[in-house]
Amino acid sequence: MLDLLPGKDDPAPPSGTRGLRLLPLRGVRYVPEEVGGLAAVTSPPLDGVVPRDGQAPAHPYNIARLILPQADTAEARRRQASGTLRAWLAEGVLASDAEPALYVYEQSRGALVQRGVIGALALSPPEEGVVLPHEDVIVHVLEERAALVRATAAHLEPVLLSYRGTVGPAGATSVVEWATARPPLLVTTTEDGFHHRLWSITDPADVGEVADHIAGHQALIADGHHRWATYLRLQQEQTVTPSPWDYGLVLLVDTALYPLQVNAIHRLLHRLPLSEALAAVGDSFRVRRLDTSLAPAMAALEEAASTGNAFLLAGDGSYHLLDSPDPALLARTMRQDRPADWRALDAAVLHETLLAQVWRIPDAADSIAYIHDAEAAVAQAELHDATAVLMHPVREEVVHDLARRGVTMPRKSTSFGPKPAPGLILRSLEDMCPSPE
Repeated sequence: MLDLLPGKDDPAPPSGTRGLRLLPLRGVRYVPEEVGGLAAVTSPPLDGVVPRDGQAPAHPYNIARLILPQADTAEARRRQASGTLRAWLAEGVLASDAEPALYVYEQSRGALVQRGVIGALALSPPEEGVVLPHEDVIVHVLEERAALVRATAAHLEPVLLSYRGTVGPAGATSVVEWATARPPLLVTTTEDGFHHRLWSITDPADVGEVADHIAGHQALIADGHHRWATYLRLQQEQTVTPSPWDYGLVLLVDTALYPLQVNAIHRLLHRLPLSEALAAVGDSFRVRRLDTSLAPAMAALEEAASTGNAFLLAGDGSYHLLDSPDPALLARTMRQDRPADWRALDAAVLHETLLAQVWRIPDAADSIAYIHDAEAAVAQAELHDATAVLMHPVREEVVHDLARRGVTMPRKSTSFGPKPAPGLILRSLEDMCPSPE
């Protein structure tokens, strides 16, 4: 299993590969004087599997108008996003920075501080073992994202990648920390209470030092599997090489210095009332009703999950803890072509056993919503006579170990964070910085 103890490095990429190659880019950013404040034009991270609510953001220049345009058809949404982006660039609402840079990005809230480096990363397929996915993607979401990027010729959000560097104020770390001592390019605070700051590194020697440090590591896709898969798909469509499509916009975070948080993603089963969900489960799991509030119910879930598969169902004003699944049921319903530690995942048991076999629910947008906030999932279930399935987060070392072995987890198994705020930096695919080769 991958060693994640402090002070340990990620293993180098497999021999014969070039490793992580990070290039500077001319970031496309909002012009604050034109939008009246950055907080109003940023957006919470948007998830392509959450149903559209049909409501456009209040601010006319909010980044959500590009990432999640509202129109009746897919083609209209693509045309709208493309036209909007070009209009904002022409009007000076968005502008490219004057010179290529790597960008140091900081997020902080209370005692939590996370810093990383934003740049254009050379693409590499999973089999090269340089950038490791850990979750499956949803085909229709991938197709929609690819169509949007194809239409706009822009990367609208960075992929969040994690790697584990060397602990200590040496090498690229000193360059990054030195950059934060200077006045930032931007400062803003978003609705979730996070403070955001951005700096640029433009000196070629400093850029090279950061890039050389990062090159010696593997990276895990912490957030943005669909964006990374989109990068790879659109690269394959190009007939000219090299091209801007050979690189993707990423945020690289050294988790030896700034550990990411790992949270669960909960499920809302639109068409399944809780009473029917419990009846279908029967005695295939141990079921305990918890007449309590959310916090102690989640604590009970954490305790149960420490010894085996466990889920918390909600939707009737109380909570129902499911654990101790029938081994015969698991043996009959779980995939046997996956390793034992994959079959032990809560998300795997949920999708393979409960959703597919016990509840007979297809994994489609009209049947399941993926919600990051447990309280919101419970509220929606109670409001619509549905079932919320609350999950306990998987351990980070399990994610890394499966990814290193090329085993992907079920979709939406984890939520790494904090995620970068959309709208602070974009990348135009019509602006190619010089290649170092």
